[in-house]
Amino acid sequence: MDELTGEFEAERGHLLAVARRMLGSRSEAEDAVQETWLRFSGALSDPEQRARVRDLRGWLITTCSRICLDVLRSARVRREAYPGQWLPEPVVTTVPAADGFAPDPAERAVRADQIGTALLVVLERLTPEQRVAFVLHDVFAVPFSDVADVLAVTPEAARQLASRARRAVHRPDAPQHSADLAEQRRVLTAFVAAVESGELEQLVRVLAPDVVAIGDSGGHFPAARQPVVGAEAAGRLLLGLFNQARKWGAMRVRPVVVDGTLGWQSEVPYRDGRTMRIVTSFAVHEGRVTGVFNQLNPDKVGELPPLGPDAAWPPRW
Repeated sequence: MDELTGEFEAERGHLLAVARRMLGSRSEAEDAVQETWLRFSGALSDPEQRARVRDLRGWLITTCSRICLDVLRSARVRREAYPGQWLPEPVVTTVPAADGFAPDPAERAVRADQIGTALLVVLERLTPEQRVAFVLHDVFAVPFSDVADVLAVTPEAARQLASRARRAVHRPDAPQHSADLAEQRRVLTAFVAAVESGELEQLVRVLAPDVVAIGDSGGHFPAARQPVVGAEAAGRLLLGLFNQARKWGAMRVRPVVVDGTLGWQSEVPYRDGRTMRIVTSFAVHEGRVTGVFNQLNPDKVGELPPLGPDAAWPPRW
């Protein structure tokens, strides 16, 4: 490994974390980081040019952020034509032990890139410029002078973009998530018990009054085209989905961590003979479920490994 490659590889994980938060897609983030490498290796291959760059991480983040901004602008057009609701590609890892640590350093590195489906969903409401400003400043503490350089605006304009993004992220109707793993286990165990009971009243007690349920099928399976909001409406939807799944056959489930929060990966027989592969994640806040996110688009979950023979309902974390 030459010196230039070594310098870049030392920053790759950080760049991937930045790009993942900006784009909401791990595959797009990896592409953005690879493009950053191509520009880096081309622009700074000359030792004299490299010597002029005093802040390598800053140079790389600026370059990667500009690439992400271009991707976001084109993605906005694509997602406006997307069939139904859009959710990010899930990053799925194993459930941690009670001490909260991943079983090995490689998996811990993957988890460092995870921020929760709830925040990724809220970030989709932002303009590309707002999202870049928010991620750089509020998540990674990049000074507004540097954010302004990425966006080609004044520092004051960058500050205003981040402020508007902050207000959108903390809107009352945005699903909040603040629970640690212990609280998530407790709340989701109660959620599963309520679903098992089939009683709407019991399920509603576990759901926040303004809970939101979102399903992304990419048009491959029937799914609500708009978010379902409210404990009773979401509760009826969820009970209906579980009852229908049981009619089609045995639902197989493996508890997992999805983008840093507890959830499950499931396989559900569909009425036409296909198998729906679903990744379900949750947002939990103040002892209740505030968000339920079902990703069943085969284009986004098709590469996940199949469930093993021990997968079964109900999940136990």
